[in-house]
Amino acid sequence: MRPDPIRVVLGVSGGIAAYKACELLRRFTESGHDVTVVPTAAALEFVGAPTWAALSGKPVATEVWADVHEVPHVRIGQSADLVVVAPATADLLAKAAHGLADDLLTNTLLTARCPVVLAPAMHTEMWEHPATRANVTTLRQRGVLVIEPAEGRLTGADTGKGRLPEPAEIFEICQEVLAGVSRSGDLAGRHVLVTAGGTREYLDPVRFLGNRSSGLQGYALARAAAARGADVTLVAANVALPDPAGVKVVRVESTAQLRDAVVAEAPSADAVVMAAAPADFRPVDVSDAKIKKAADGSAPTVALAQNPDILREISTERARPGAVIVGFAAETGDDTGTVLDLARAKLARKGCDLLVVNDVSGGAVFGSPDNEAVILGADGRVVEVPRGSKAALAHVIWDEVATRLQD
Repeated sequence: MRPDPIRVVLGVSGGIAAYKACELLRRFTESGHDVTVVPTAAALEFVGAPTWAALSGKPVATEVWADVHEVPHVRIGQSADLVVVAPATADLLAKAAHGLADDLLTNTLLTARCPVVLAPAMHTEMWEHPATRANVTTLRQRGVLVIEPAEGRLTGADTGKGRLPEPAEIFEICQEVLAGVSRSGDLAGRHVLVTAGGTREYLDPVRFLGNRSSGLQGYALARAAAARGADVTLVAANVALPDPAGVKVVRVESTAQLRDAVVAEAPSADAVVMAAAPADFRPVDVSDAKIKKAADGSAPTVALAQNPDILREISTERARPGAVIVGFAAETGDDTGTVLDLARAKLARKGCDLLVVNDVSGGAVFGSPDNEAVILGADGRVVEVPRGSKAALAHVIWDEVATRLQD
């Protein structure tokens, strides 16, 4: 027997980003969810009711007075599996934090007993105002998942923090919540630093030494941490992926740039997860012009220097006492030992608290949506994570981090 579809309430408040909620609605409906759109009266000034009705396949109401016999101001929230508001304006956040209920959407928020996700969108000054910050804190303390807004172009010529995260990223966070893998709020108030991707060390303006890291696991870690309430900084090295919702992204190319970014952020981080794959070596000399092929067919000799060991540096010279530091080890066994033998030696050598070990024999893991790993703890704990999504592995890693975080 086919299970009943998941019931999602999509609230839309009155901001210019309301048009982006159409894309979010499409993603929910195409995934088979039963979606009820509840816009505010102000939202309908940006996107009309016929649009929401056509995309959801349901009539749209904004007031508690419509179909009163069905008690919509109570029933909609009671029957929902998830309520998500995108965009959530400063006004909506204030009403939700103070329990005001003057329309159908705010009534729905009061009656909902399911997970609630709010995706704020507003001008930077409004987001940074002490009143808004206090409202966000209150909501998060109650278990509401308030996604950090993105940085970028706002209304008119203004830019800054306050942009609605991309609908695809909001959808991914909602999917995590619906799947029950999000431990909503257990990282609230924590600042975490995640690195992702692979660094490049240029030989000339065209060629570089690099690796096959796609950044997928690091981005899954950043997204999972944001879903659990953390303030997330993601240092991304040469990654062609959309920014995770509510995450500050710092882009770098080389290992030196990666080190500088990590060292700058680490003092304020409660946890650092080094999922990036920094190049171990760099050319001693970088040519200003493209290196040409020799007429006699000979190949140039490239002298290499060793790059700094970022994981070891931040593990041994901890800028923040009590911070949890996680490393990654992409290993293949060889004559000196098995994958786990080499990983245990690396854990001891690096000095980190946790080491996530991937067996990459034959190129496994790179670019794949799935992963499997063994998590080694400096305290001797071993956690085997069977093959599954990189999002699932990310949550297991954060579970291990959360148990080690100090108050």
